Amino acid sequence: MRTMISRLTATQPELTPLILRLVFAIVIWPHGAQLLVGCFGGYGFTGTMQYFTTQAGLPAVIAFLVIMLEFFGSLFILLGFFTRFFAAASIILFLGMIVTVHQQNGFFMNWYGSAKGEGFEYHLLVIGILLTLIISGAGKASVDALIYNKTNNK
Repeated sequence: MRTMISRLTATQPELTPLILRLVFAIVIWPHGAQLLVGCFGGYGFTGTMQYFTTQAGLPAVIAFLVIMLEFFGSLFILLGFFTRFFAAASIILFLGMIVTVHQQNGFFMNWYGSAKGEGFEYHLLVIGILLTLIISGAGKASVDALIYNKTNNK
């Protein structure tokens, strides 16, 4: 178990992953806040669950996980807490978004409101950020660094 935690939390005190964590959380957490608590014009947990399960056709457990991952996963990535795990889970989430909703709208975002929906270029950028965090770890100022140093007596 100790080896698995060490592998999951291993990181170097680098600035780049910290910047990526900050950017990811600044962009994604407000979306999670819309879904979970209704901030920023969102529908909150009940409204979002209803939309995801009735309109989007997601199973309730998947809808619940989407809401929790966008809200709490982005906070955990911000803190650098089990960053690799939450980054991998978020990649699955964003791939799911591409396949189920955005792929049919093509590559480009709907910048001018002329298309029926949004493309998936934004999602690819997020996946790129998350892949980088999986490779590098959480970097400076992260809970992962504290856990790694403690479990490896550094």
